[in-house]
Amino acid sequence: MGQAKNVLFIMADQLRADHLACYGHPHIRTPNIDALARRGVQFDRAFVNSGVCGPSRMSYYTGRYPSTHGATWNRVPLSVGEVTLGEYLRASGRKLVLAGKTHVMVDHAGLERLALDGGSELGRLLSSGGFEEIDRYDGHHEPGQESGYPAYLRRHGYVSDDPWTDFVISAQGPNGEAVSGWHMRNARYPARVQEEHSETAYMTDQALQFMAQQGEQPWVMHLSYVKPHWPYIAPNPYHAMYRPDQCLPVVRNEAERHNAHPVLQAYRQHEESISFSMDACISTVRPAYQGLITQLDDHLGRLFDHMERTGLMENTLIIFTADHGDFLGDHWLGEKELFYDTVQRVPMIVVDPSAAADATRGRIESRMVESVDVLPTILAWLGQPLPMHRLEGRNLLPVLHGEPVKWRDSVFSELDYSYRLSRLLTGKTPQNARAWSVRTDRWRYVYWMDEPEQLYDLHADPDQFHDLGQDPACASVRAECRERLLAWFSGLKRRTTVNFEAVERGTNAHKKAGVHLGQW
Repeated sequence: MGQAKNVLFIMADQLRADHLACYGHPHIRTPNIDALARRGVQFDRAFVNSGVCGPSRMSYYTGRYPSTHGATWNRVPLSVGEVTLGEYLRASGRKLVLAGKTHVMVDHAGLERLALDGGSELGRLLSSGGFEEIDRYDGHHEPGQESGYPAYLRRHGYVSDDPWTDFVISAQGPNGEAVSGWHMRNARYPARVQEEHSETAYMTDQALQFMAQQGEQPWVMHLSYVKPHWPYIAPNPYHAMYRPDQCLPVVRNEAERHNAHPVLQAYRQHEESISFSMDACISTVRPAYQGLITQLDDHLGRLFDHMERTGLMENTLIIFTADHGDFLGDHWLGEKELFYDTVQRVPMIVVDPSAAADATRGRIESRMVESVDVLPTILAWLGQPLPMHRLEGRNLLPVLHGEPVKWRDSVFSELDYSYRLSRLLTGKTPQNARAWSVRTDRWRYVYWMDEPEQLYDLHADPDQFHDLGQDPACASVRAECRERLLAWFSGLKRRTTVNFEAVERGTNAHKKAGVHLGQW
């Protein structure tokens, strides 16, 4: 294997871990991702630090938990005071380029306080989360000037003021009419855009063009796909590639709907959950969701073939993961957010091309890893210092290299539901619509502000049907989990303006500074 040179950090949006063949799905076709797993390490227990796009991604990009990076929901900007992967790389003369989605929200108030605007180089970088944007495309609404996709579509004959709405997320109904992808009933129909002009194809093209332009120059790229996230509209032939009987059975039962936790009960009143409670919705959406995943895999195969031909596989660290999963009707829920493994567990495959990782190729690793581990791993692989006074994740290289290392026995996640209907339904304010969770090998515990605790025994109840949050027999387990949460929360890195070495140098050093207090 070659010398460490490039990094390809691939993220899929809303991709469940159990919806890849290498993670056990019996019907879905993902041969290229499966081959990537055989080439590196497949982490079987990888977890996000929030089940929401924005805060989850900010944890990937900062190496910090939502409680410290502060971007706790999609509409909450990442503070200009937070240091991201792109900024760490720029300090060593590298740039982090973006093709796709980030969900970074601009901290306008922070920029104004520093008298910066988006026109300056620093203002532009802080506004973009430290990314040099090849093409920024978040995929939830009509793209703006940050993306070349609308102009690309118009050049290929999709004439419209808003080709994304009119073609990309619109489908062709049974009589040839255009139907909206916002209605999940239409997920059975093909997108009005041709496959080669779809979102996944376009963003893969952007990545390939960038690699070709770089030539022998080293690079770090975040290739961030918007699929299989809703709208669940797949282009032909992927819309009809799978039948309902080739989808995983829905995980739910009637008993869990009765005496449910108040916040869960509120989430089940969201429109997406009401829709996904219907069998017709599940049998319509799940096949399209799987089709979008196979389409993604096919285009990753196109990308990996190019990298193989050009020798990039020999000197590129590849990380493949997702920002969270998708309920798809499990537990009578739609979307994501809540503390079920369905949402919190994601695929994570890491391929280190160096000889040091040869012993672990093809390994399925059972140790628990988190989103916050990605940034320190990238920095370490590039030989950059790890600012551990800020970083809250772990460097994965010792695991990838088969070195003996003491590892964590729990992972943590958070939820801020202040912006959601569920906050109104439960009578909360923006100050107390919060929850924190710890997951160990056996237990999933959730601490809700001003609501009952939750507890699941994952050994006896892996599908999380039976909430033991009020069970007197489990009082000691809940107390232990609360102690874990408190210890974790107390250890978060809030002192970020000085590093540990500076603290050591300044300890008991007042006399060196000419301050002789306390002398007799």
